Amino acid sequence: MGTPGAVLVDSMIVIEAVRTGCWNAISGQRDVVTVEECAEELGRGDSSARGYVRVSEQDIARARVEPVPEQAAAAFRLTYPAADGLDPGERDLLALANSRADEFLLCSCDKAAVVAACASGWLDRVISLEALAAVVGARPHPGLKVQFTEGRMSQWRTSLRLGGSI
Repeated sequence: MGTPGAVLVDSMIVIEAVRTGCWNAISGQRDVVTVEECAEELGRGDSSARGYVRVSEQDIARARVEPVPEQAAAAFRLTYPAADGLDPGERDLLALANSRADEFLLCSCDKAAVVAACASGWLDRVISLEALAAVVGARPHPGLKVQFTEGRMSQWRTSLRLGGSI
């Protein structure tokens, strides 16, 4: 993976990285970026829900939270007609990605976001949380849920490259 520019992450990536204890390693060694909608989602969780993972303000502050300019949001909707069907956090994160001219990686476990990234020509920039953790030398404990693994991401990438769906 080398030393990329920013690593764009969605809410689910932050939650799973916090749950498995690899968030500090990732955010301490990479330029981690998210969008305002994802940061707000992290603070809206239901703490009484089974499996709830508390993401603190300090955890959120370890990422750079960027606004999505209206022009970037509109441009993404024009280039990806299915944008409005995406979760708002992923939609904004992809709009931010679409507006960037620099190198970036996209870390998401959301199928629809991976499909959108593929349609946008960024499939080679999409990485799993497992791959990101490995690059920074973090060992998630407890283990990652399957949707965050490189095995699952590899399956998705292969299917999309072959013209299939995920």
